[in-house]
Parts: sequence; structure tokens; C-alpha cells
Amino acid sequence: MPFIVTVAIWFVATGLIAWADNRERTTFSTSLMVGSVAGIAGLVVILIASLSVQVWAVYLSFIGALMVWGWHELSFLTGASAGPRRGLADPGLTGIARFRQAAATVMHHEIALAVTALLLISLSWNAPNQIGATVFVLMFAMRLISKINLFVGVPNATSEMLPEQLAYLKSYFGPSRPTLLLTASIAAIAAVTAWFATLALAAPVGSAEMVGASLLTTLSLLGVLEHLFLALPFRDGMLWGWAYPQRKAAAQTHQD
Repeated sequence: MPFIVTVAIWFVATGLIAWADNRERTTFSTSLMVGSVAGIAGLVVILIASLSVQVWAVYLSFIGALMVWGWHELSFLTGASAGPRRGLADPGLTGIARFRQAAATVMHHEIALAVTALLLISLSWNAPNQIGATVFVLMFAMRLISKINLFVGVPNATSEMLPEQLAYLKSYFGPSRPTLLLTASIAAIAAVTAWFATLALAAPVGSAEMVGASLLTTLSLLGVLEHLFLALPFRDGMLWGWAYPQRKAAAQTHQD
């Protein structure tokens, strides 16, 4: 059940966010309003669920963390909280100068994620159920690793998931090449996955501890999969083709 819940929410939530940030820009204010309400509700859900160690509370805390994460993702992909730099990379820049310029494109988003992570950690520090904070921090870490890999360069830097308003981010991607960093990243996330799996197997069957560790195991496994997409010639955007009706319409119009 934890595996099914995690994969189902991951698939549907990713698709819904992709659908929202690929609509007409006039709809962004409404989407952000809905996302904000969901994000604040997610924070409340995490706080309430953190007081209980029942199985239902673990699932609820997990869902709450994903609601807060989705709020941040929506604000980033609509361009509301990207960074102070909103243009193409300057050609010829290398080293620290290139890194600073790239960091300026996502600075506001990363700061917002870090502040939220610290908030969740502080609020659940002594709480009996810390799954919400753990889920958010885990997703933040994996997302940060993927962004660094894209900056350095990966064999398959697919950009189908990027909406038009963030198309300039492609110019900050590194060259298409295999790197030791990507290999080490996949190995590290796989090791974290294995650790969570051992915790799940060691916990009593059907217990809140087993459910929580299983949710984290599946989430980490999805992180491994997403990083493998960066290494293998696979278009991850194919999984969410249903979420891009505007792009399909535009493509059809261009063909006609």
C-alpha cells in the first residue's frame, strides 16, 4: 500500500502541476491562489498529524508534505518564485562566474525551500511523527542534487517538463556527457533507499514505523529513477503527455 500511494500521488501530482504551469499565463494567478491554499493546508495537516503515531497520521503527514512541496513547485514553474535573473546565460562564462549566474536564476525558489525545510524541522523537532519534515527534506535534497547535475552536465538533459516561461534555464545546463558526479549521486540516493528499506523490513508488519519507512523507501526509489532518466536516453516527459494539451494544440496548429 505505501508503494502504491507514493507512486500514484507522485504521478498525478506531477501531471497536475505540469498541466497548471503550461496553461495560459492569465490562469497563473488562480493556480497560485489554489496552490497557496493547498500549501498552507498541507502545513496544518503536517502539524496535526505530527502529534500522532498512528498509521493514518503517517499517511496524512506524507500527503501534507507533498501538498507543501507542490505549492513550491507550482510557484517556481509558473515563474513566480524563480530568481532575480530571468534571461539566457552569457556565452563564454565558465567556473564560478557561470555558477553565480545560474544560481541567480533559481535563488528565490531555493531559499523558499530551505526556509520551509527549517520551519518543518523546528516544528516537528520533538513531535512523535516526523514523517512530514523528513519527506520534505528528502525531496529538497534530491531536487538540489538533480539541479547541480544539470548544471555540470548529464547525458540526457531532457527539458520537456520546462514550461515556456522558464525556457531560458536550458542555457544554463552543462554539456551532454557522463560524469562521476551523476554516478555518485545515483549511488548515494540508492544507498539512502536501501537504508530506508532496512528500516521498513525491521519494523513490525503493519506498524506506523513500517509504513513511514516504506513511504520514504519508495520516494527515494523514485529519486533514483529520476536521476537514471538523466543518464539514459529516455524522455520522462512521455509519462505526462496528457498534461500538455496546449503544447499538443500548438504542435497541431504548426503542422496544419
